[in-house]
Amino acid sequence: MEEISKTQKKKEALSLQALGEQLVKLSKEQLEGINLPTEIHDAVMFAKTIRKHGALRRQLQYIGTLMRRCDTEPIREALGHLEQGNYRKALEFKEMERWRDELIAGNRALIEEILTKCPDADRQKLTQLIRNAEKEQLNNKSPRASRLLFRYLKEIHTG
Repeated sequence: MEEISKTQKKKEALSLQALGEQLVKLSKEQLEGINLPTEIHDAVMFAKTIRKHGALRRQLQYIGTLMRRCDTEPIREALGHLEQGNYRKALEFKEMERWRDELIAGNRALIEEILTKCPDADRQKLTQLIRNAEKEQLNNKSPRASRLLFRYLKEIHTG
């Protein structure tokens, strides 16, 4: 069996501490979705309450120490899934923004594309929202109708 160098041990300890830091940055709901050992879960929840920098640093070191005792691969996988979900949500958000902007700019072919992608969409409501947003833009009014159009697109996309 090979002996692990001191440098390698430090790198592993720092990576576990960084993993703990990622856990502390998550919301309580996201943390509940990850199957953490009770000891680590409690330490992470306590770290969320700490406001002093030095105390937080020590608590993160403690979380790293606790992580040395358990298998961290499932935790890393869960964090990876969370990141992928956030990336997917960001892409969907950008797509809906693009749809809204193109619809207001007059791209009527996009309506058919949206209706095929989102079968729950109501053509009449969609065209009415587009018309209101176009009028609003022509009159340089506040983007209330544009926001309503975006909300409707979001609703039919996720619904």
